[in-house]
Amino acid sequence: MEFSIDRGEFTQALALTQGIVERRNTMPILANVLLEAGEDVSIAATDLEIHIKRRCGAKVAQPGSATVPARKFYELVRELRPGEVTIRSLENHFVEVVSGRSRVRLVGLPADEFPLFPQSDQGSGDSFGMDVELLAGMIDRTVFAVSTDDTRAHLSGVFLTGGSGSLRFVGTDGHRLALVDQPVKGAKPPAKGIILPRKGLAELRRLIEGRDGNATLRIGANVVRVELADVALIMRLIDGEFPNYEQVIPSSVKFRVSVPKDDLLSALKRVSVVASDRSRGVRFQVTSGQLTVSASSPDFGEASEEVEVSYDGDDLTVGFNSRYLTDVLAVLPDGPRVEIGLIDDVSPGVIRSENDETYNYIVMPMRL
Repeated sequence: MEFSIDRGEFTQALALTQGIVERRNTMPILANVLLEAGEDVSIAATDLEIHIKRRCGAKVAQPGSATVPARKFYELVRELRPGEVTIRSLENHFVEVVSGRSRVRLVGLPADEFPLFPQSDQGSGDSFGMDVELLAGMIDRTVFAVSTDDTRAHLSGVFLTGGSGSLRFVGTDGHRLALVDQPVKGAKPPAKGIILPRKGLAELRRLIEGRDGNATLRIGANVVRVELADVALIMRLIDGEFPNYEQVIPSSVKFRVSVPKDDLLSALKRVSVVASDRSRGVRFQVTSGQLTVSASSPDFGEASEEVEVSYDGDDLTVGFNSRYLTDVLAVLPDGPRVEIGLIDDVSPGVIRSENDETYNYIVMPMRL
């Protein structure tokens, strides 16, 4: 194998693999990237749950394949001078990198040891295209609510469901729930829904950052393949049953509080400084035209701040985890105001942007 490639493009391609490469080294080959030279050059990485492959234009002098340590290879290429880089495989699986006066040889592993994803799943199932900006927004507004407890596998991913021509993403950790619905022309999500892993979505989000155009989603028996112009990412689905999330969504709310989003976010950040590190609890006291946000703890003290709101209902006091509120306010669609729907001090609250029915965030209250 031998090819020459622009250092800048090669660095960008290698950067995409860094979050996927296996860190624990349970299998040495998973710490490597696979380089394949044919009509063009592809760079691939996998941790057996996620697989990514990026194609690059290059001058191929000799077709072939090789693997090299992903992190060291990326660090090396990143530090090379701008211009053309030549990569060639040598005997005993060594790979040589030549750039100007620089010449480096890295120890590789046999390319035939690099694992491949099942080919049968990659092209099967329904496929549809969607705008990458829309996809990024749906990920941003749900993945933060997913459980980080890996022992609860069925909650460690985003549930993808919907109907013909529409997609729904749902994320929950049992204490809060984020739900976004969007019309997507040609969408055909599985009737029972599928669970997309948190790490796979994080890598997909990083992949589509700054891109435009469409992505193609291909849903197989146990994987989803996402294709862009020059990149393909495959994530293995989570095997498990997603909880009946619809039963925790209030069918209606009794009180609606309209509040400036930035004012509420700023107040929460200031007041929560004195909240207990464990509970992070803040108290909402709603009266006509005013919301008082307060927190106290024996270790840090107490704080309160008043925010002007549009509200003319009964007085109500309810407690929430401040982080659950600041998380959602950071990802809500652009808009000057948010609406907080309340029933009482023991029922879930509903947070959404005013005049936007595509996104709802459900948060359980706290006893303070």
